Amino acid sequence: MEHITYQEIRAEGDLVPYVDSFWMIANTGESPLDIVVLPDGRMDVSFNMGTNPASVLHGLETKAQKAAFPPATRMFAISFRFLAAEFFFKPYAPVLPNNIRFLPADFWGADVQFDSLEAFARLFTDTLSARLPGAVDSRKLRLAELLYASEGAATVGELSAACHWSSRQINRYFQQNLGLPLKAYLDILRFRASFKHLKAGKLFPEQDFTDQSHFIRDVRKFAGVVPGELSRNSNDRFIQFSTLSAS
Repeated sequence: MEHITYQEIRAEGDLVPYVDSFWMIANTGESPLDIVVLPDGRMDVSFNMGTNPASVLHGLETKAQKAAFPPATRMFAISFRFLAAEFFFKPYAPVLPNNIRFLPADFWGADVQFDSLEAFARLFTDTLSARLPGAVDSRKLRLAELLYASEGAATVGELSAACHWSSRQINRYFQQNLGLPLKAYLDILRFRASFKHLKAGKLFPEQDFTDQSHFIRDVRKFAGVVPGELSRNSNDRFIQFSTLSAS
């Protein structure tokens, strides 16, 4: 990707149920870049290290969002999994889809200029580890484990049975914290899992979609384009798709 630099460090240890990754993206060019942010099942907190520092909480995307990435801008971010809404963002719950909330510029001690992604990840690994909850309902931890392992291919009923947690209670939990039901979240994760197949030029579903037409409908729903166009990714505009090989 011309003028785009991307790096990522995956969360480890006790943070894994709550945190997906730490990452940095920069536009090293002199012009803004038109990008499209795709749904990927993650909430993000971004820290803009440009001329106007800002900390922003991004809810889940349920549809493609167009944006302009300013020139000479470097942004650090943390991507969170669904449990973080309850345990790290309770004052902001529900963390509504397709919404952003501006946070204090020094949120979680981010009132520093980061020299590297490694320094950023070290700081927030320590900060978030200190904020980890004590006792957590084992059903929630089991749900997180199974849900992400399945990449969205499991059904609500299967997850409910495996976690010994009723579908009604799970959906209430998701609505209260993320503003959408579990089924909608699973659909987003399954769409995200299709990126690696599409990037390899495989335009047929490999994530338990009912059939090809169902796959095309879901890709169009979440990306706004058909699978072939997403696979081609003209001008690297689908930003998560473009950075996939770097993750």
